[in-house]
Amino acid sequence: MRHRNILLLSAVVSGLSVGASYAQPPTAPPDRHRGIAQQGVVRSGDTPLSAARVTLYQAGDGTGRGARALARARSDAQGRFRLVYQRPAEPGAVLYVTADAPRGKQRGRAGHGVAPVRLTTVLGHAGRRAPIVVNERTTVAAGFAMAQFTKGSEISGGHPGLQNAAGVSHNLADIATGDVARVLATAPNGRETSAMRAFNSLANILSGCTAGETCGDLFALATPPGQSPPRDTFQAAADIARAPGHDVDALFGLASVRPLYTPALGEAPDAWTIALRYVGNGHEIDGPGNVAFDAEGTAWIANNYAFGSDPLTTACGSRILSRLTPTGEAVRGAPYRGGGLYGAGYGVTLDPRGRVWVGNFGFQGTGCPNDASRLYRSVSEFTPNGLALSPPWGWRRGDILQPQGMMSDRGGNVWVANCGGRSVTRIPQGRARDARNISFGDRIVKPFDVTVDTSGRTWVTGNGTDNVGLLSPSGELLRTVEGGGIKRPMGIASDSLGNVWVSNGGVVVAPCEGTTPAMLAEAVVDIVTRHVDASVTMIRPDGSTPPKPFVNDGLFLPWGMAVDGADTVWVSNFGGRRVANLCGARVSACPPGLTTGDPISPADTGYTSDGLERNTAVQIDPSGNVWLTNNWRNVPVQTNPGGLEMVVFVGLAAPVRTPLLGPPRQPGGHRS
Repeated sequence: MRHRNILLLSAVVSGLSVGASYAQPPTAPPDRHRGIAQQGVVRSGDTPLSAARVTLYQAGDGTGRGARALARARSDAQGRFRLVYQRPAEPGAVLYVTADAPRGKQRGRAGHGVAPVRLTTVLGHAGRRAPIVVNERTTVAAGFAMAQFTKGSEISGGHPGLQNAAGVSHNLADIATGDVARVLATAPNGRETSAMRAFNSLANILSGCTAGETCGDLFALATPPGQSPPRDTFQAAADIARAPGHDVDALFGLASVRPLYTPALGEAPDAWTIALRYVGNGHEIDGPGNVAFDAEGTAWIANNYAFGSDPLTTACGSRILSRLTPTGEAVRGAPYRGGGLYGAGYGVTLDPRGRVWVGNFGFQGTGCPNDASRLYRSVSEFTPNGLALSPPWGWRRGDILQPQGMMSDRGGNVWVANCGGRSVTRIPQGRARDARNISFGDRIVKPFDVTVDTSGRTWVTGNGTDNVGLLSPSGELLRTVEGGGIKRPMGIASDSLGNVWVSNGGVVVAPCEGTTPAMLAEAVVDIVTRHVDASVTMIRPDGSTPPKPFVNDGLFLPWGMAVDGADTVWVSNFGGRRVANLCGARVSACPPGLTTGDPISPADTGYTSDGLERNTAVQIDPSGNVWLTNNWRNVPVQTNPGGLEMVVFVGLAAPVRTPLLGPPRQPGGHRS
């Protein structure tokens, strides 16, 4: 497995082809002691930038060491440069190039006498030799993908987040041409969403400063609340990525000063985010319910339905487990089959051994040849390579019934919420034959999701009883929590301080007890246009809650919950095409003036994207990208309601060490 992971890492960061999931090892690796020549050109639009100071850096490796300069040169009259350097000895080293234009007088904001222009391109793998372009587009790509690994203008971070982020930057900008990268430029992105136009508008915002006209205004507007202003254009791009809802309209005004890149936005967005849609091989993802990340940051995705692009065709249950690289391609050999998979729901988790567990809810439409009642009583188990370990009918001990949320704790115990069984199943240390059912009777009805806190205790949401249950590490029901605004709770997530966070106001009829797509559609249609009881509740370690839940208009049928590496809270929404970000209990990680529960994302909209549909789950990867499941399509006919994409907001959150085993942990070397 380690050999395969190394190959994956090579493919993600090489920049040679966004379509390759794995790279083949070279037959004769180059001698690292021989000088390598890296050529390229510095441009603003089609205009070459001469006399720019070009520097090749090796990014810091996350152990406390900063970036290291490997070579320097000056661009000539045509903007061309040539850098000669020694190949770094460190495997997976990430390289990037900066181009500092000569300082000139600014014709803009008073009080700023110089215009520091730093354009940046992330190379990724140390062995790249093809010529590159350094321009505003590559700078925006670097600033957003590396937002969580950038401090000042220096990039550093740990494995695998830094390496994966380098690959994501190549999904935004083609560093060989300086154009929009294929992933961003083509379906399901391209002209189907506004992401490409937002990306070009961001490049236009920088181009005014490159021309020496708007640097002072740019640096003032890009300054995150309570922090120092950026000192160059690359830092400004990274600062905008980390605080995308700040001074949005004024920044949009700068995009018209020197609009070099098209197509661009015609009006200001809600926030300066970039959201990519990923579809893997294009014919597997349908109704993605949830996603979990392994140690290398690859995404394991549970699907409700068998793939079908026609919403008028009846959807039967999915029999596959999808797996995408950190840059959105299908992993070679995936999707995986067997092990009893059928109509997976919200449940997917990885244990400390890297084994993958999926709950078989039994989602399917009417007219399918399968008896769902025989199929929704199991969980499936897979090796880290995707080999099914569970039998063809799945693991069934522990009275599993319509499983939804699942989580493994750090001891390897797997917890399963039996939404149709008023119970949870505990699989001790992943030994499925020893699974034990923990019944709640009438105390917790329709248990939907589970999480594990810092003390190893398990919390479960009771969608049918408006409460949350607390279990001991061994599974004893210690208490139930009511009040604090808990109503129809769905998702739940723990933070690193011992609190748990609950989403309220999900669907009226929880998707349990034989629910079909048509029944769900009927339940949702009545409320999908209203913010009914949409809120989030924080439960303290002692089980107490604030007197009122947290409410804002960024919440619209809130469903899934996640907590990032800075303990801020993320909420997916089944309505409104938005994801919400709230200030968590660690207020020091929030913008100045905010308190626990206040929205960090725009209070009236959240972070929106026209690439989103109806989302169930939200999760954070090791690069700080925010992944959401397009679970349902926004179409009037719901015979096959399944959405067909994962949506990824680039560089928006504090990274999380994966796999997630209860509370979030910070990976080494990310920006704090």
